[in-house]
Amino acid sequence: MNRNRHIGIMGGTFDPIHVGHLLAANTALDACALDEVWFIPTNVPPLKEGVQGAAAELRLRLVRLAIADEPRFKAVAIELARGGVSYSIDTVRELESRNPDCSFYYIIGSDRIHDLPQWHRIEELASMVRFIGVERPGEPIDLNRLPDWLRSRVELVSMPQVGISSTDIRSRRQAGRSIRYMVTEPVYSEIVKEGLYES
Repeated sequence: MNRNRHIGIMGGTFDPIHVGHLLAANTALDACALDEVWFIPTNVPPLKEGVQGAAAELRLRLVRLAIADEPRFKAVAIELARGGVSYSIDTVRELESRNPDCSFYYIIGSDRIHDLPQWHRIEELASMVRFIGVERPGEPIDLNRLPDWLRSRVELVSMPQVGISSTDIRSRRQAGRSIRYMVTEPVYSEIVKEGLYES
């Protein structure tokens, strides 16, 4: 099968999506000559502990608001529709069966690269996709920490250093501090309107 479209996958809780996510997606899009980046909000993340701040429907709405002005970005609700714990292998298998003309590239931040060996059925997943590792501030990626077979499936790209996290955004909201310019203006307006992440 000739796969002629190159699609980046960005998974995550996006609780909320912020400019760092968008910058990582845009960096991967350009650096790796991707045709599109698909944002896939996680239903229940396997490796993250704690309770999410916003309901799935709201997180998906925030993603759609954040990417509305970039035609090469797309929100895909495949994991929310499936329910349960969101395993990347299940998502990629479903995406491949629905889109046989596409090659998939998993975009992940430096905070998750070193966790790759713990991912569910990682060997099978790594045979299906390549990983694009985006370095985040203060978290350099050391590919030597990965086994050889996995290291060869990772391409590193560097992006402008923006030290923003969803955790920090939620903490700021709980403390009554501003998050303006950390998220896009439509996302900011929706968060304020819905009273999200307030204490």
